[in-house]
Amino acid sequence: MTTKMPIVIQGAANADDVPGITALHPLAELRFASTTDTLRDMLPGAQALFGWDFRAESLQDAWHAADTLRWVHWSGAGVDAVLFPQLANSDVVLTNSRGIYDRAMAEYVLGTVIAFAKGFPETWSLQAARRWKHRFSDIIEGRCVLIVGVGSIGRAIATLLQSVGLGVSGIGRRARRDDEVFGTVHGIATLNEHLPMADYVVVVTPLTPATAGLFDAPQFRAMKSSAVFINVARGAVVNEAALIDALSRREIAAAGLDVFATEPLPVDSPLWSMPNVMISPHMSGDFHGYTQAVAELFIANFHRFLAGKPLRNVVDKGLGFVTA
Repeated sequence: MTTKMPIVIQGAANADDVPGITALHPLAELRFASTTDTLRDMLPGAQALFGWDFRAESLQDAWHAADTLRWVHWSGAGVDAVLFPQLANSDVVLTNSRGIYDRAMAEYVLGTVIAFAKGFPETWSLQAARRWKHRFSDIIEGRCVLIVGVGSIGRAIATLLQSVGLGVSGIGRRARRDDEVFGTVHGIATLNEHLPMADYVVVVTPLTPATAGLFDAPQFRAMKSSAVFINVARGAVVNEAALIDALSRREIAAAGLDVFATEPLPVDSPLWSMPNVMISPHMSGDFHGYTQAVAELFIANFHRFLAGKPLRNVVDKGLGFVTA
């Protein structure tokens, strides 16, 4: 009789929560853990963990119970919530769901660009007030976009924006030439030099110690007063108070924000009432069917794990993202 490999599905109460996970029943002992206490009980003896709820931080609290764990797969693209010191410094392999959210986030960014160029926020406001007010709008063709973060999501954003006539440049961890998508990628140290040229600044960099607080008052002052700031990365990449100040002073024209320092965004945040701000609840990558795509990626990786093959999307835990 073949012994099934124990795997823990963190953040799920049962198989109904994870599309298609029952396909692993012949190979795996599925242990569901929707709470921290349950996770502590389920971890002993488990060799793999599927982080289904990628916003939860319960794994750190239960980590002491992970006595045989060899692999963690995180259902998000960003892994900042799970890179606590005990995991980061362990031999446990960490993989993520890179590639799942690329197209959805690219479309979100394009939609935000178009929304501000065409004045949709004001249109909806005027419609709600039953007011007829003719205005002019902007053409996006030929406008310049600076994408901060040139991983798979940043590349998908660049490709889609280029297809509708926007000029795109990229900021990465280090400079390089002959990039297939961006041409030249500029190093992060030169960020402030490139901000003044951008009509749209899109932030999609992973949250790491190097990027926390990356956008502060000096960066907003460096931007055009007509520029639109779009953040689909993490709230902690931005000094939110400095952003609010820059928007209030009209140092920048507008902001499309999908992520925030505190989520949900507190009801007393000034951002809610700013007419030049579009707010969405950390949903830019979430599309109908994405949970099935995430589960399929994990299942495919689990078969590789069982067979001793290299896993897809292995995270460099020192850097905080996938490098290959």
